[in-house]
Amino acid sequence: MKNEAITQSLAGRVSLLSLWPFSLSELQDAKRAPASLDTLLHAGLFPPIHDRQVDPDAWLQSYVATCLERDVRMSINVQDLATFQRFLQLCAGRIGQLVNLSSLASDTGISRATAEAWLSVLQAGFLVFLARPHSTNVSKRLIKAPEIYFTDPGLAAWLIGIRSAEHLRTHPLRGAIFENWLMSELAKAAAHAGRVPAVGFLRDKEGHEIDAIVESGNILHAIEAKSGQTIPSDAFKGLDFWRPKLQPGKTSRS
Repeated sequence: MKNEAITQSLAGRVSLLSLWPFSLSELQDAKRAPASLDTLLHAGLFPPIHDRQVDPDAWLQSYVATCLERDVRMSINVQDLATFQRFLQLCAGRIGQLVNLSSLASDTGISRATAEAWLSVLQAGFLVFLARPHSTNVSKRLIKAPEIYFTDPGLAAWLIGIRSAEHLRTHPLRGAIFENWLMSELAKAAAHAGRVPAVGFLRDKEGHEIDAIVESGNILHAIEAKSGQTIPSDAFKGLDFWRPKLQPGKTSRS
């Protein structure tokens, strides 16, 4: 049943649950977690891939085709599905980046208004979610645009063209896909706890950034996403820059 029908006929008598792909902890509890992180990031965490042990590339290809041919056509009047798929691929190539509708529109060959409408469709279709900048009064030079992430890192990897864990291991966007996985895990943790997922980030116009900000009462959990095997000396420069500017004594570092 569509959400529209639910709100019209069962208002006040129904609860709506957002079903995310599996979290890593759920796979671990079921003893079905992949042996390596690269395998996890490549395959993603959609249930059929792990429950039925189907080939992730084949399943994701069918999933994208189904979304395009059924859900997208039902949501908006897309005359050229190939153009919409290119838009989807360009979004995947921008995971972890600030949303720039003008750039997306130009690279896709559509208007900015169309790009905005299509991005809304991807959000409504639960393919992507936006991380909003954390609100603070410590600086007037904060970036206000959201960042884009996919609900599943495997879907983003497939759209980028990654077809194996080995390919992912050396891909220039591996770090972005790792960050996407981290952000989606944080969003799932909030959803599973009965809260609205509201994972944010912090960045000013000079580039000082914290990858993820999660609020827990009056505590701010500041998280950096690093996928390398070693930790460079400047790995936490964003955390170190923002720590004294946020509420002293109420910020944790992860």
